[in-house]
Amino acid sequence: MKKIFIVSLSVLLLNLGTTRADEGMWMLPFIQQLNMASMHELGCEISADQIYSFNHSSIKDAIVIFGGGCTGEIVSDQGLLFTNHHCGFDEIQEHSTVDHDYLKNGFWAKTRAEELPNPDLEVRFVDKIVDVTDSIVKYLDDTMSESERHDKVREISGNIEDAATDSGKYEADVKPFFAGNKYYLFVYRVYKDVRLVGTPPSSIGKFGYDTDNWEWPRQTGDFSIFRVYTAPDGSPAEYSPDNIPLKPKYYLPVSLKGIQTGDFSMVIGYPGSTDRYLCAAGIREIYDIVNPDRVKIRGIRQQLMQEDMQANPRVNIQYATKYSRSSNYWKYSIGENQGIAKLNVIGEKEKQEARFQQWADADSARKAVYGGLLSGMDEIFSEKRADENNFQYVYEALFRGAEIIDFTSEFNYLRYLLTKGDSMKEAVNEEIISLRKIADDFFKDYNVSTDIKITKAMFKVYMDNIPASQRPAFFSEINSRYGGNIDRYVDKMFAKTIFTSPEKVKKFLDNPTLKVFDKDMAYQTEHSAALVYRDEYYTLDDFDVRLEGLQRKYMQGLMAMYPDSVFYPDANFTIRLTYGTVEDYSPRDAVIYKDHTTLKGVMEKEDTTNFEFLVPARLKELYKKKDYGPYGVNGTMPVCFITNNDITGGNSGSPVLNARGELIGLAFDGNWEAMSGDITYEPKLQRCICVDIRYVLFVIDKFAGATNIIKELKISN
Repeated sequence: MKKIFIVSLSVLLLNLGTTRADEGMWMLPFIQQLNMASMHELGCEISADQIYSFNHSSIKDAIVIFGGGCTGEIVSDQGLLFTNHHCGFDEIQEHSTVDHDYLKNGFWAKTRAEELPNPDLEVRFVDKIVDVTDSIVKYLDDTMSESERHDKVREISGNIEDAATDSGKYEADVKPFFAGNKYYLFVYRVYKDVRLVGTPPSSIGKFGYDTDNWEWPRQTGDFSIFRVYTAPDGSPAEYSPDNIPLKPKYYLPVSLKGIQTGDFSMVIGYPGSTDRYLCAAGIREIYDIVNPDRVKIRGIRQQLMQEDMQANPRVNIQYATKYSRSSNYWKYSIGENQGIAKLNVIGEKEKQEARFQQWADADSARKAVYGGLLSGMDEIFSEKRADENNFQYVYEALFRGAEIIDFTSEFNYLRYLLTKGDSMKEAVNEEIISLRKIADDFFKDYNVSTDIKITKAMFKVYMDNIPASQRPAFFSEINSRYGGNIDRYVDKMFAKTIFTSPEKVKKFLDNPTLKVFDKDMAYQTEHSAALVYRDEYYTLDDFDVRLEGLQRKYMQGLMAMYPDSVFYPDANFTIRLTYGTVEDYSPRDAVIYKDHTTLKGVMEKEDTTNFEFLVPARLKELYKKKDYGPYGVNGTMPVCFITNNDITGGNSGSPVLNARGELIGLAFDGNWEAMSGDITYEPKLQRCICVDIRYVLFVIDKFAGATNIIKELKISN
């Protein structure tokens, strides 16, 4: 098989010049072959074997998947873990009450006994990475339909994963790379006892909130601290007071040396998803449908949430995580569309596709294989526009928007089991146990009056934007029985349902019956919405399977068209390395953004009338006295810095390392001017925003007085 190398889309768009050293999310097993020479030219002082090794401990053994969508790193020989504040936000919020508001006031465990367990939190260490391409492609051939091929890959991948778990000792995941031209197996060791050790108040950890999100300059102390525990024998285990701190294979040393412009930097983490090889029609779908729908619907919902959050401290705690999850990619979608337009991403992609089409048509053999790929993808994206639009509205407005709809959907499986009679009695009992926990978690963070208000708005925005022929049946009932009055329908639904009352849900689960399901207005509304959601989901899945085959061949064609170029795979939430330098940038004429910020910027942004820019009194006191300890530099306190490392969502919490592999910061954001970075890399603008490790240590030590944490770290000057 011809060796697959790695190139960026922007290189393709620029006539394939040499790939920039700071571009690309690189697979660790291949950095010696592909990257180390350029990394050393930029100043890296360590070897590939020190970064990734199958035979002995290396930096990769300190990097974890934190929860379901972030990165973390082990920083002590006692399993201490750093990640972002926004990555630990769910756990911080879960432990917060009006009396003990850790979101507002922060939390610092001074002893191991004070550390707070988190039953639903896990971290994953990658144990090994194996190329399994040959084990899969030998069962595939060109006579298969795309659906048959898709199902066969899933079947074989499942068998490979099952064999790799070692009877449950590990978790395993086979991932496609290069649009399904390569496959790799990732084997993970999963730890389920992860305890909260420390977090700054949100006035530090989320300083700037939505206003500064995705922006530079930034002055946010975006970090939180956890500890991983194991069974006494060192194996992964559920929470137990008998568990002991993890003895890691490797942990990261911390550097106080700081950063200078041009310094080498690398980030190792779990970037979530990029689409650098997506065709122009696919980008147009994002620009025309996905992003505008998300921005419109979430904007309405967030405004209503924020009204209640600001009016009631209890609601503010309950909805903090929900608001944060919603607003993050709401603003991202705004920025991405601006970037697509400003950088003419679709136009540049169309130029590349014209060159590809010309290359394919120039040879009869190539034309037979590649000639119809682009027109085929254009046709599919054109066919699916209406379905994609409806799916976005069903998901964002009905299931994600109206909490009552989403919560009620949790009971669908129970209803199915009840239709099977006594033969499923044991399964019914197991499902009831699960639903009791789901209900407890739901009602802890639920305010019915907020949901009523938002549900009315969500039903209205859905009705205003989706044709009657595509809507769930309950909208016809609103028109026929309620004269089109959504407010009346929603008020009656909330008044009649059992699913807004923890007492009624508990009583129902004591003796669940089909009769209750069939009479409950909220359940019937959810069921009506679910039918449309399901139909649109499977319709879009059929489109996606067809697109998979065309995209796979398009990727093959790009590699054949540029045989001397170096290709990297799109991000898919597997461990990657990106490297570059500390570097400022100029977003527009006469504007230059420096590559670092200081505590002075926090004070300059303070606004006592705006919760986003409140500054703790203790922080102001330390600033006034210039009491920075060993973490300040020449009378200033570094806060954040930027690099040109190529990152995306999932990299949040990733360690930023210097030339010696020492921790100098935590990656937590990208910048506004390069929000189209998941689609195309823009080297002059794209920046990785990082909290300086010196600010992290300053907050832990001087602000919080948690010297017990400082003493655990291996710190060098």
